[in-house]
Amino acid sequence: MKNFAITGVAGYVASKHLKAIKETGNDLIAAVDPHDSVGILDQFFPHTSFFTEFERFDRHLEKIKRKGEQFKVHFLTICSPNNLHDAHIRLALRIGADAICEKPLVLNPWNLDALQELESETGSKVYTILQLRVHPSLIELKNKIASEKKSKKYQVSLTYITSRGLWYDFSWKGIKEKSGGVGTNIGIHFFDLLIWLFGSVQTSELHLSEPKKMAGFIELDNADVTWFLSADRDDLPAELIEKKVPTFRSIEYDGNEIQFSSGFTDLHTRVYEETLSGNGFGIEDARPSIHLVHELRGAKIIEKSDAIIHPMVEKYYQK
Repeated sequence: MKNFAITGVAGYVASKHLKAIKETGNDLIAAVDPHDSVGILDQFFPHTSFFTEFERFDRHLEKIKRKGEQFKVHFLTICSPNNLHDAHIRLALRIGADAICEKPLVLNPWNLDALQELESETGSKVYTILQLRVHPSLIELKNKIASEKKSKKYQVSLTYITSRGLWYDFSWKGIKEKSGGVGTNIGIHFFDLLIWLFGSVQTSELHLSEPKKMAGFIELDNADVTWFLSADRDDLPAELIEKKVPTFRSIEYDGNEIQFSSGFTDLHTRVYEETLSGNGFGIEDARPSIHLVHELRGAKIIEKSDAIIHPMVEKYYQK
């Protein structure tokens, strides 16, 4: 059994990590979050030492490290805001623990190089959560694509709309410097998936960029991709708004829809199982998508493009 600690335990995604730690037979011995709405710990690890001040949490981990293997933290799970990931990963490596960090691993590609140096210096490892890569239907699709001999590139369209209320604009997720913006915060999952399925990025264009939506074009080794991401409820199809369905997710290739709406319940646990067995997703796995979203964050909008434009962009401007 391994000892875990966690940052950002009051956040939305933390429950998936608590469940994964529990289901893989491990223990959570310390947690931190500036917000104290952490009653969820009672469902999984009621004995966990909890801190609202990061400095006290840091000191606690340093202290128990000196008590011996039975008490030390073996893994630090990181669910804090995106801009804090790099610092919290460094804490993990400093106390001799491996890091398991939510996406995005970091905001900037050069942070990855520094973390790799620290891995070499400390002997600890940095892992991330790329749960779509362990989805059974997506693994099947990847094998299918790899076996096909196509002379032309796949034509792919990604649409992801997830409703976020007014709170979004006032939380860290709505602050570009903290979240990385829409492309990083909600798009990183899908950009990683597309690169994993269809190969490396050759070129990219940005066609739309607003606080709650982005769109563009990516040329991959084996696919031309148009993409549209939005946290704006008004972008949902009318029939979903009427039915009060908050999310629309679609990825199509050559007119075939990639079906992965189900099968999400235990993906974090599967990633934890792989990580604990030494087969987790590391820095190099995360690098291509982090590089892409960083480039898109600083890109200029191209309105008159020769590339394919996502249909959702047409209402914002005409080619």
